[in-house]
Amino acid sequence: MSESGQRHRLGAILAADAVGYSRLMEADERATVAALDAARRVFRSEVEANQGHVINMAGDSVLAVFDTAAGAVTAALNAQRALETPAHGVAGSPLLRFRIGVHLGDVTEADGDAYGDGINIAARLQALADPGGIVVSEAVRGAVKNRVAATFDDRGVQAVKNISDPIRAFGVRPEGSPALPAHTALPTHRRMRRPAALAATVGGLLILTAATFLWFRPWSSPVATRPATPAALVVPGKPSIAVLPFDNMSGDPEQTYFADGITEDLITDLSKVSGLFVIARNSTFVYKGKSHDVREIAKALGVRYVLEGSVRKSGADIRVNAQLIDAASGGHVWADRYDGDLKNIFGLQDKVTRNVVKALSVELTKDDSARVTQRGTENAQAYDVFLKGWERYLKQTPEDFRAAIVDFKRAAELDPKYGRAYAALAAIYWESYRRYWGPAVTLDPLNHEILYEAEQFLAKAMRAPTPLAHRVASAMLVHSQQHEEAIVEAKRAIASDPNDADGYIALADALSFSGKPADALEAVERAVRLNPHYPASYMYQRGLAQFGMDRPAEATVSLEQAVAINRDDYWSQRLLLAVYGLREQRDAAARLVETMKSEDRRGGRARALDPLTIRAVAYWYPFANPDDARRFAEGLRKAGIPE
Repeated sequence: MSESGQRHRLGAILAADAVGYSRLMEADERATVAALDAARRVFRSEVEANQGHVINMAGDSVLAVFDTAAGAVTAALNAQRALETPAHGVAGSPLLRFRIGVHLGDVTEADGDAYGDGINIAARLQALADPGGIVVSEAVRGAVKNRVAATFDDRGVQAVKNISDPIRAFGVRPEGSPALPAHTALPTHRRMRRPAALAATVGGLLILTAATFLWFRPWSSPVATRPATPAALVVPGKPSIAVLPFDNMSGDPEQTYFADGITEDLITDLSKVSGLFVIARNSTFVYKGKSHDVREIAKALGVRYVLEGSVRKSGADIRVNAQLIDAASGGHVWADRYDGDLKNIFGLQDKVTRNVVKALSVELTKDDSARVTQRGTENAQAYDVFLKGWERYLKQTPEDFRAAIVDFKRAAELDPKYGRAYAALAAIYWESYRRYWGPAVTLDPLNHEILYEAEQFLAKAMRAPTPLAHRVASAMLVHSQQHEEAIVEAKRAIASDPNDADGYIALADALSFSGKPADALEAVERAVRLNPHYPASYMYQRGLAQFGMDRPAEATVSLEQAVAINRDDYWSQRLLLAVYGLREQRDAAARLVETMKSEDRRGGRARALDPLTIRAVAYWYPFANPDDARRFAEGLRKAGIPE
């Protein structure tokens, strides 16, 4: 020990953090504290048993230093094993799960605390771990070698916040246990750490009671879309196309899901071609089942070409008819028929896609070809079951979510590597959590465990990520205030599907909350062009960006349009209240509040408490910019919303 009382040494640092601690505290403080105390006893016991000592256990975290890397990894493995056993806690208490990171580096200990880059790196590794998982640095893996009964899964080189040099990370699991997913930015739903000044400014905005969720409009209709665009859109310079819903010619209405699924996958395949401009599914499916003039549709959507066709499915036999039309002249560019069976359905889709690309004289780049051929599964039965679930998922009701979960889980059973099925499950569980559909969808009475399920399915989806997986990851990262990471995930969604309108909306959400509203507005406009029959959520994102740019009059127009499209739009309603308040439009705010309450009574959903408060509402608007959070709270206050 030096004269200053400091001790400098090389040590193995273990950093642990509880998952969802704030959420559990808000639901049941007494039981959660009891569970945390039990978890602390587990950590202290395992640390001491493996020649380590605890530096501190501040809040829901643990920091310990060991003489050896093997001791730290052994303690981490034993602690996670013990923490997975409900018996470690108090009866009736929630089961706390921890993320653990371990690094071997320089440590400075003084006055009962520890400092140094080694501590910071261990904390960053912890943030990369799955709930109940362990991530270590390359230094730890090299030091441990074969001295611990564990398997190390290479997570690749990681660029982590506030650490200049990238770190090679490894997931650790007990020897013989199933492999962990390899991913780079799984959302970490820890307690939200905001600057103290921000917390003081908005009066502790992030405290959310369980009653808050009772205000949600769980049976809302988030997929409502706006009327057809009246103004003509400018046709892009690159080849542009809209794929209309293929007709179901099977003679069985229950086979409609298959024709719709083929259509959507053709849209997705064409969207992956960077040389094409492809209109989103939402806008083309507006014309499903309606007589139409192809030239008028092309004019309304602002494209040059239209692809239409039909699907006949009889048992395992498949026939696909397709024709590509030049809307400028109304003439056929080509028409063809494709026969096969369910086993070669992917080959049929590839033929249609490549013929369209060839007819439009678009050259497939190497990246385009790689994206188009990424099917997610070669199991035709799994694909068929997935399409059934997807049709139900798109209906966006709790009842259909329950049925879709069964289909997606069945698809994953048929192909355990089917990333698209896991991504869809993650989306359902995440959306159910946000809307408080847990009780209706999964029989989770307090909506507590559904977020954990979303994280677990997303981890599996990230083994073979799809655009949907990246979008869900981005949304979850925004919610946990990991804004920069959320931007990265949204950009990955777009990179894997250059025409993904919803990917641009995910990017806009991350940009707005990170304090980059001008960039967000640009992303929204891109999404609107790709999806002219946009849903209410697009106008919410436009209003959110305009709010961030301090343009309340424009935000009012966008948000009122969102509510007109979908009167149950929770997000737009609350943000509109804040904008009304900032503009001193108290009468408009009062009318909106009364409308929201009357619709809640109409829907028969009684509330035990009235949770329409600044603190409760602000939980769902995680602004990184303190000025945005302050203006949001101020607007709600001026609109008459209580603290």
